[in-house]
Amino acid sequence: MPTAVNWPEAIKPLLKKYKGTKHPLDYENIYQLVVGVVLSAQDSDRNINKLGPELFHAFPNMQALARATPDDLTPYISKVRNFGNKAKWLTGIAQQVKKDANIPLTQETLTALPGIGRKSANVIMREAGVKPEGVIVDLHVVRVAPRLGIATGTDATKIEKQLMAVLPQDEWDAGMAMSFLGREVCRPTPKCGECLMNPVCAYYQGTKTN
Repeated sequence: MPTAVNWPEAIKPLLKKYKGTKHPLDYENIYQLVVGVVLSAQDSDRNINKLGPELFHAFPNMQALARATPDDLTPYISKVRNFGNKAKWLTGIAQQVKKDANIPLTQETLTALPGIGRKSANVIMREAGVKPEGVIVDLHVVRVAPRLGIATGTDATKIEKQLMAVLPQDEWDAGMAMSFLGREVCRPTPKCGECLMNPVCAYYQGTKTN
């Protein structure tokens, strides 16, 4: 196991590999992104991408969504996990925000909206290109970060705090980079041999010595 890894330096190859890579959710504007992010919680991006076109045809913007009831949304999102609550959250967001131009882009204002937690806010802010106020920690990062040894535990909030403490703010996109790594290489059964992070990875170094 590597000791005293200089993570700001060690994470650079991962950041370089995934720099500017768009989030796997399909979206054409920030409104579609917000809706997609809310729907994708505890569900797959792939599933949300399938239903997106029909949903956004019916509700093309916040103004249209603000006129809708949760029941109006249900036929479009009934295959989404927890769709009942998500329909309420989305109509609640639209009634507060009212139009696309009013979509907030800070942690505080986004997490004040129904159905949006820190991870969702961080994703929205990343894709909108604003300065990060946190690190994206999704289920992939919860798996990858402790394997690497850059964080410990299984609590997303605690992992985010550890990452924010060990990395400078201009490297906070490491969260999304680790998410991509988790989707492609550091799977539940990891492909360690092809991982660019294996020189500093605690898990990989441990497998070599066992």
